Amino acid sequence: MSLYKSLAKQFIDDIQAGQLVQGSRLPSLRQLSKQHSVSLSTAVSCYQELESMGWITARPQAGYYVSQKSSPHSTPNWVAFKSRVSTPSSNSPVYSQFSGPLGVSNSDITDDTALELERSFRRVMKRMGKRLTRYPEFQGELLLRDALSHHFSKQGVHFPSQDLVITSGCLSAIKAALESCSHEGDAIAISSPCFNGIIELLGQMSRKIVEIPSLEDGIDLDQLETHFQQGNVRAGIFCTSHMNPQGITMSTQQKQRLAIMANQYRIPVIEDDVYVELSYSDHYPLPAKYYDTDGYILWCGSISKSLSPSYRLGWCLPGRYLDKYRSRFGSGCYGVAIPLQLTIADLIESGHYAKHLKKKRYDLLAYRIDYLNYLSKHLSAEALISDSQGGLVLWLQIPGLDGEKLARDAIQQQLDIRVGQTFTTLDFYKDCVRINIGHPLQGQAKTDLQLLIDLIEQNLS
Repeated sequence: MSLYKSLAKQFIDDIQAGQLVQGSRLPSLRQLSKQHSVSLSTAVSCYQELESMGWITARPQAGYYVSQKSSPHSTPNWVAFKSRVSTPSSNSPVYSQFSGPLGVSNSDITDDTALELERSFRRVMKRMGKRLTRYPEFQGELLLRDALSHHFSKQGVHFPSQDLVITSGCLSAIKAALESCSHEGDAIAISSPCFNGIIELLGQMSRKIVEIPSLEDGIDLDQLETHFQQGNVRAGIFCTSHMNPQGITMSTQQKQRLAIMANQYRIPVIEDDVYVELSYSDHYPLPAKYYDTDGYILWCGSISKSLSPSYRLGWCLPGRYLDKYRSRFGSGCYGVAIPLQLTIADLIESGHYAKHLKKKRYDLLAYRIDYLNYLSKHLSAEALISDSQGGLVLWLQIPGLDGEKLARDAIQQQLDIRVGQTFTTLDFYKDCVRINIGHPLQGQAKTDLQLLIDLIEQNLS
């Protein structure tokens, strides 16, 4: 083992043993070099290795900090079951009329980023010219597609801009992808638990569902492959990085195998990657699309979580389904507003989007630390909490919790939360709750979290 890897392993062992706690500052590069009698380049390689694995994070002009969870709570126990076909309801569920920081998965936008968006919009409006007299292109403005292609190429994901389609958000991209590769009555494989918006969409589109059990490093790919082999599903939809609601990320090996299976069995897999840019470190988790050789992965994303949901702007890289996707998408959509597309293109090309993401990752890590520390102090020690390394949510499992009664009590208390049974068509996750951690733990967020903890304690059997 090389010297820098050996040194990195010592840090990992100390973190896992609790000797280095989450949020603690690490020695500077020069201090590390002196303490361990290694060269400065070895110290740099050590920290780069730890950062790429998600164990530490670099804060601008502040040094390196431990980012791995050091909470006394264990991670959730995922339900083992044999997956089967189920039918989601075609009726939209009735949600709480109250809007609170723990409910919808979202985050704040800083004043600086809002100002840069405004500046980008003003620059765009000055340059619109004859674009003001025409409708948007179905596939999206070339300037934005070029900007996204260049942006993601810096993260190791390369694609030609002519293969990308701009959409009205991620769900719009997924809907068009489903229309491109499946029909009414087809069974679609999803993770269990799964983002409730996907379940609702499948119900509205008259698709059936095959829920695939979650595992610590992703989903049960053995069961999924059995369904692929037997022809039980027409397609799959999976969030692969910082999953909602599980709060976990598929391992590199899982993503590689998912892509290989999609190509081997010629079954399309729609990859919902809306959280991919929200890692708590600068390490970018490559999507399953990266390993796609024959175009059977349809990669969908959006700025709704990384920047602003109000823009309703997303995209899809449909692979071999590009022609079908364009025809399906064009028939049901008249394009995304040109000024919005050009504003985001300007923000990306100016470099402010990348700066915004770096700041947001730092903020989200700080929020995660605060939420985990608060939960550790006030929630029962038996509670299980997902070990998220990015994204906006935590998945809580509390043995003995009556989730259905918790949901009713939350409505009475005007508390906006998402209970576990929201994320399945099966009889699971009644002792689970998903919370959003995209806001600072202060004000209403802190009040609501304490109220949730109190209600959980009242609903334990």
